[in-house]
Parts: sequence; structure tokens; C-alpha cells
Amino acid sequence: MHTLHIEHPVTDFATWEQAFARFAARRRAGGVVGERVSRPDGDEHHVVVALDFPSAAQAHAFEQFLRDVVWSTPSNAPALAGSPVTRVLEVVATG
Repeated sequence: MHTLHIEHPVTDFATWEQAFARFAARRRAGGVVGERVSRPDGDEHHVVVALDFPSAAQAHAFEQFLRDVVWSTPSNAPALAGSPVTRVLEVVATG
């Protein structure tokens, strides 16, 4: 299992959440098998997203899709503030 970990500031969480929801089918088509959206406690202007994939290749491919299609087009990411920070993580243990 691999997780695409994404962090970025947002101007408005509700607007970001609506845009995120519009890409649900594309996430599934891209291989996402689990997802979590979090925010730092007390900071509604920062989002942390974890997208789980069966393989690292799928995670990297979806990261490229986000960069090329979603984040580069303001109408696709209307509440994005700043540049997302990403990292593909390999799950090595669960509790």
C-alpha cells in the first residue's frame, strides 16, 4: 500500500471541499482505494489529504494528474492557496 500525502493552504474550506468532491470518480479511476481529509486543529485554512493506492506507480501517476490537470487550472482548484507539498509514502506497518 502506498499513500499520496498532500498538504496545502486553502482560502475557503467549503469551496475546496466542493472542488475535491467533483473529482471523486477520477480518484477511483486513478486507483484510489482509500482517502482521508484532515486539517490541523484550529486551522481551517490548511488541508492534509491522504490518498491510498495499491502501488507506488499509481500514486505517482495520480500526483502528476493533480499537477497537470487540477492544480494548474484555477477553475479546478478554486480555493487552492499556494503550492501543494506532496510525498508518496510506503505503508510499512499498521496498528
